[in-house]
Amino acid sequence: MTKTILITGANGQLGSAIQKLAPHYPDYTFHFTDIDTLDILNKELISDFVRTNQIQYIVNCAAYTAVDKAEDNADSAMRINCDAVRNIGEVAKAHHANVIHISTDYVFDGTGNRPYREDDPVNPTSVYGSTKLAGEKILQQICPESVIIRTAWLYSEYGANFVKTMIRLGKERSDLNVVSDQIGTPTYAGDLADAIITVLNHLVFTPGIYHFSNEGVCSWYDFASAIIKQTQLDCRVHPISTKEYPTPAKRPAYSVLDKTKIKQVYDITIPEWETSLDICLQNLQLTNEI
Repeated sequence: MTKTILITGANGQLGSAIQKLAPHYPDYTFHFTDIDTLDILNKELISDFVRTNQIQYIVNCAAYTAVDKAEDNADSAMRINCDAVRNIGEVAKAHHANVIHISTDYVFDGTGNRPYREDDPVNPTSVYGSTKLAGEKILQQICPESVIIRTAWLYSEYGANFVKTMIRLGKERSDLNVVSDQIGTPTYAGDLADAIITVLNHLVFTPGIYHFSNEGVCSWYDFASAIIKQTQLDCRVHPISTKEYPTPAKRPAYSVLDKTKIKQVYDITIPEWETSLDICLQNLQLTNEI
């Protein structure tokens, strides 16, 4: 079945991962846009684009993701993480298009001790988390038939992310200090892109909030240690506490996500984080980035 799909934020990690998958779906017409080709803060431009290209699905990968900078740039974060989402929702409703919107584990305060379910109370502790939650709420109000996917600790072969930063620092330094008391699960953008395609492929588009990250649980220290070990870099990784590494934005201490719902509703199989990290590192080696 042919489908016409708009991807916003297409030059980011997730958008780039979807671009890599797109050739495998010749029946789908993908329109990949970013700020230079479609300003999602301009509702009229979105409406014209959706109408002209007969868009049936909008996958919103665009976001203000500079977590610490958001503390001093709340207005900018709100415009991209909420106002633009309102525009997308209103255009989608007017043109009868379906929306898949990407959100974050930062909507939770991180004080839990079991994997967060979709219906658990939200309580963001940062500007970034607050603006992303505002985007979720406005989309559900305007376009309740949307799919919202919360994810966490996203990394890939593209752009700037934790994996590439650890590789760079591992080459430059003999020792690294990494926080060990923030617990979550890394998400390989390639796996999330696969999940989004699965949602698009599914016979029934079932709206609601879903969680997606890779399987397993680790700390940032565990994640960094695995990266350094698998890349065989001559660098020691040392665990430190959050108190020893203060940041402008407060991070959730625990943000493991329960993925039961998306696995059951969309019949998705999710790889372990170590397996996906290995795939990402192999791809980076192929491009001589390691």
